[in-house]
Amino acid sequence: MIAHHVLFWLKADTTEAQKEAFLGGLKSLENIEVVKSFHVGTPAPIERAVVDTTYTFSLILFFEDLAAHDVYQVHAIHKAFLEEFRVFFEKVVIYDAQ
Repeated sequence: MIAHHVLFWLKADTTEAQKEAFLGGLKSLENIEVVKSFHVGTPAPIERAVVDTTYTFSLILFFEDLAAHDVYQVHAIHKAFLEEFRVFFEKVVIYDAQ
């Protein structure tokens, strides 16, 4: 199993409408056939020194194996998401775990 966790920090001038569109784009990634489990969210209201709540959106995808992860990376839906929404990224951090 591969866990693919992506944290997105959107640019400060991103409008609420653009954030909603971005969220819709994130949700479209669930339709990629190799995605076994999917969660998209925003920072939980947890106030602890070790918890980072500075990101805008969190995306967690689970794949059966590394080959499925690799299919996801070049999938048309993923490419379309990047093409449309990468202009909103201020910062992206990815954690992949097996």
